[in-house]
Amino acid sequence: MSESLVSDLMEHALSAACAASVRAAVTLGLPEALGDAPATIDELATAVSANPEALRRLMRSLTSYGVFAEKGDDSFIHTEKSLALREDVPHSVKYLVLWCTEQWLWPLWGRLDEAVRTGGEVFTQAHGRRFYSQLHTEWPKSAKVFDLAMTQQTRLSAVTIADMLSLSGVATIADVGGGQGVVLGALLDRHPALRGFLLDLPDVVANADARLRPGGDLADRVRLVPGDCLEAVSADADVYLFKNILGVNEDDSVRILRNAVRAAKPGTRMVIVENFVDEDGPGRTLAAAMDLRMLLVIGGQKHTRAGLLRIAERAGLTVHDVRPVDSSLHMIETTAPM
Repeated sequence: MSESLVSDLMEHALSAACAASVRAAVTLGLPEALGDAPATIDELATAVSANPEALRRLMRSLTSYGVFAEKGDDSFIHTEKSLALREDVPHSVKYLVLWCTEQWLWPLWGRLDEAVRTGGEVFTQAHGRRFYSQLHTEWPKSAKVFDLAMTQQTRLSAVTIADMLSLSGVATIADVGGGQGVVLGALLDRHPALRGFLLDLPDVVANADARLRPGGDLADRVRLVPGDCLEAVSADADVYLFKNILGVNEDDSVRILRNAVRAAKPGTRMVIVENFVDEDGPGRTLAAAMDLRMLLVIGGQKHTRAGLLRIAERAGLTVHDVRPVDSSLHMIETTAPM
């Protein structure tokens, strides 16, 4: 057995150290503490109230992953990765990183073998209730991180989706499970005559983007619709958009789409935007990790290309086109049955 093989496997086994290092950088405030000029360990330690020697060890880990870089004079500078962790940059991923490393998640990873054996989530047994119930009733801070993370994730692709999605002649669009409405806002910006419905759980739409809420500059063109798309889709629109909400088991994914079909007119456009877990390319490792996290937490999944097309067909939809949105997302254009 080669030394490099052993080293690679050890790095894999210790990869939690990478996640913990990045989370610590964010929670300590290191991305904000380091400005445009290089800073020494002592300067950074003072800025974030940390032990200098322990901070040096953390920075050694972070720089090995390209998060910050060390200069020859024992000082540190930003890299593209560390800058993206700042909250004040346009395409920040700060809350995405926090959401991926929330403290309640760590013990669940140790039970991945159990989830693989049973094919179901382990969260309920660990915490006594289903994930979303626990999140929104017991963990308000984590729920806030979730909302901010989903907004950051959506913001990264919202403009691209608005560029790709042809809405010529469309009067209304329903963003099903649309979170705080970032994509819907981008579509309304792009199409001044368009009106929209934002459908999500009651506490989610109550905290929708300020532009969509009463008094916001898009409020007169939006109807906020609280509810659960697993129970019903309460909007009659010309186009229905489903972005990253089919990360549940196949039957529930079909149920969501069928609920929309019941609300829609025959032949209505249904647009699905999702990750393909089996797609080759730079997003594959990320999709696989997200897929396992969903298994642990909600018993959900990221679907394969064939799996998503099968879900669409089971819901009665006719698939017309499949196009990449970015390195990890794809857009599936379908229509409801006639």
